[in-house]
Amino acid sequence: MKELKVTPIKNGSVIDHITPGMALKVLHVLKIPRSTTSVVSVVMNVKSKHGPKDIVKVENRELDASEVNKIALIAPKATINIIRDYEVIAKHQVEIPDEIIGIVKCSNPTCVSNSKEPVKSHFIVTSKDPPVIKCYYCEREPDDISDIII
Repeated sequence: MKELKVTPIKNGSVIDHITPGMALKVLHVLKIPRSTTSVVSVVMNVKSKHGPKDIVKVENRELDASEVNKIALIAPKATINIIRDYEVIAKHQVEIPDEIIGIVKCSNPTCVSNSKEPVKSHFIVTSKDPPVIKCYYCEREPDDISDIII
């Protein structure tokens, strides 16, 4: 039996332990493929000792704090590995912050955060497992967080 392997990346980010089936949503929140011309590898439903998982590798891109927070909302058990010269130089477990400002759009069209006022969206995290958020202004709780990530 032949085994196909995903090649290592020289520099970039590996998002590991993504909730099975959520890799495509991770690509969406990272705005891939629009935001990169680098190689992106996606592996879904990989067997591991903790059960199935998805993995996303993005060459030549280190994720910023806002991107990590977005990933935490849709894959709260994910880890981010920063790769340089084929070596893992940093490994971070994502954490859902207590408040989310400016990275999620309220699904209520009449919310003040959706008006022409200079108000950033602001959500309070009411549960971290699974992630549940509530708009600070109108108290609406979105059904699917991944659909409203900016």
